Amino acid sequence: MKRRRRLRVNETIRSLVRETSLQISELVYPIFVMEGENIKNPVDSMLGIYQFSLDRLEEELLRILDSGVKSILIFGIPSHKDELGSEAYNMDGITQKAIRFIKSKYPEFIVIADICLCEYTSHGHCGVIKEGKVLNDETLPLLSKMAVTCAKSGADIIAPSDMMDGHIGAIRQALDEHDYIDTVIMAYSAKYSSGYYSPFRDAAHSAPSFGDRKTYQMDYGNVKEAIREIKDDIDEGADIVMVKPALAYLDVIKTAALETEYPIAAYNVSGEYAMVKAAAINGWIDEKKIVMENMVAMKRAGANIIITYHALDVANWLKEK
Repeated sequence: MKRRRRLRVNETIRSLVRETSLQISELVYPIFVMEGENIKNPVDSMLGIYQFSLDRLEEELLRILDSGVKSILIFGIPSHKDELGSEAYNMDGITQKAIRFIKSKYPEFIVIADICLCEYTSHGHCGVIKEGKVLNDETLPLLSKMAVTCAKSGADIIAPSDMMDGHIGAIRQALDEHDYIDTVIMAYSAKYSSGYYSPFRDAAHSAPSFGDRKTYQMDYGNVKEAIREIKDDIDEGADIVMVKPALAYLDVIKTAALETEYPIAAYNVSGEYAMVKAAAINGWIDEKKIVMENMVAMKRAGANIIITYHALDVANWLKEK
């Protein structure tokens, strides 16, 4: 008889032979920064997540620092929006100011700048609109300008999330031309058109005012297409590729891990976070057990980096353990 249970007899042995583990250094925490003063607005659909004005941001940075998490993903919420999302690439825009503030106070943080127009456009789409259509090529110069202003402000990593064709190549060229050759690009390569984003759109004020994003974000039935997108982004200069969302797309993460040797990020998105929080509040699940199981599932599937709103809780649980 084979005695498989010998390796499960106690926690020390189980830890000794564990195949997949999670490290605090692999976690990225998203934060929302908005214009104004003395703002700490709770996001109702994302318990424990807030929008901060710059003058209140340091209290959150200290909390992140105390957790041990060192990588943060910035989403800016401007007070002014227009058709071309001009605040996205304004050197004095909220995102650029937030990056400079963070790097001046805590240079040890790795600051990741989300590059997209949806939070900045009056119509809420990720690109330039003409006659109700999102224009691809006309959007690329604006994304490139945003990337350069964020790099100039001190961003360590540029993360284009717009899903325009050719955007990674355009941004890489723009960064290189401005001597930001060492700035990393983390591409939202396989970003699906998903129902899991709704709470984020509340937090970032980025819901489209008409239609949907299915003409540029991916169809959730496709895996081979995701690999084509990932390979295209790598060919254009991406250093890290991403699958978003995570939990319903573990098969995509796994396939991506098998198809490329590049680092893979998994974005554990707002809807995934909100569902766990809602179930925990109602006493239906053990939050810590479920979250840690979800994190390890993403790692087991092949993710090297996990972007998650649970990051601070996970980091503190790991330290307790």
